[in-house]
Amino acid sequence: MSAYGLYLHVPFCHHRCGYCDFNTYAGLEGLIPAYVQALCREIELLASSAGRPLQAGTVYFGGGTPSLLTPTQLETILIKLAECFSMEGGVEVTLEANPGTVTLDYLRQVRSLGVNRLSLGVQSADADELRFLEREHTFEDVQRSVAWARAANVTNLSLDLIFGLPGQSLAGWKRSLQAALELAPEHISLYALSIEHGTPLHARLLRGEVGSPDPDAAADMYEWASECLVGAGYEQYEISNWARRETSGELLACRHNLQYWRNLPYLGFGAGAHGYIDGWRTVNVLSPAAYIQRCQSGIALDFPRTPATTHIQAVDRVAEIGETMMMGLRLTQEGVQASAFEGRFGEALETKFGRQIADLVAKGLLEWASAPGERLRLTQRGRLLGNQVFVNFV
Repeated sequence: MSAYGLYLHVPFCHHRCGYCDFNTYAGLEGLIPAYVQALCREIELLASSAGRPLQAGTVYFGGGTPSLLTPTQLETILIKLAECFSMEGGVEVTLEANPGTVTLDYLRQVRSLGVNRLSLGVQSADADELRFLEREHTFEDVQRSVAWARAANVTNLSLDLIFGLPGQSLAGWKRSLQAALELAPEHISLYALSIEHGTPLHARLLRGEVGSPDPDAAADMYEWASECLVGAGYEQYEISNWARRETSGELLACRHNLQYWRNLPYLGFGAGAHGYIDGWRTVNVLSPAAYIQRCQSGIALDFPRTPATTHIQAVDRVAEIGETMMMGLRLTQEGVQASAFEGRFGEALETKFGRQIADLVAKGLLEWASAPGERLRLTQRGRLLGNQVFVNFV
């Protein structure tokens, strides 16, 4: 059994941005102390019900704004994880943070606790675009946060940016990405803006206050960014993610997210968190208050359920194969390795999907790559049309 990825959801924000459709809440920061205790309780209950030692390879604090947790609160959670999981051998511990919510002293303290990867939500270097996205930080906050991170000995730093905003120009996008590159992060994630149903930004769109994103303009931005990042020494390893190599040669990819893309097991703790464990998918209750109540009053249940679990579904072989293809093809270099697929499912990749693969190769959307092993992966054009590819396998 491979090591688990551990995801811990922190659903609190000072302000909920207009485009956000994550399970996050503004104005509930008063619940954080009780929430931290509930998280520890859920961790304890799940580990105790497993009936075997569980090994963790990665820890990821996501949100929301995990940097709203104090160093003491983070330490409490990390101590509990160390009590309940085997965490030997260089566990990757990522903390998401919003620029403007961290200080040099804060970063020094969390670094000393074992946080060895920091992911900053930059989104844009343009003041007007940050206002449109309802971000509360400025790019000057980003620059300060990066300088403080380096002073705190954070050597694995990731920056997130968003492109394809309504009315955004290619020139403006170039300025934002180049400003981010000047900060020399080890990792960069780029996401096209998607206006999700039910968000305040979607309501503005319906009222005619903002226009729709232009998919052709977004594609131009993506293609330019791909070329720019390669020229700057980054390697694209996933549709939306680029990383540098260490002097040792190791690519500084996000190991936690690789767990998802390789369709390997992970445990989700916290309100609204999802897990994929031993052939089961789990979903936790969304409300932070309900999550606290369930964990405080709950007892250990049959693994992998916890008192916070509201949905659990078995993943059958057909679904597992489809998910493995869909997620694996997002990995632009690694793709889906034929030998690994056959070892996992007892059936050759071309036997299972020969017709679909031949059709997509003929259309220039997929290609076979070798060394090491035969790998099926997206072409450069296929990266722009990923969803049209994935639907063939699910």
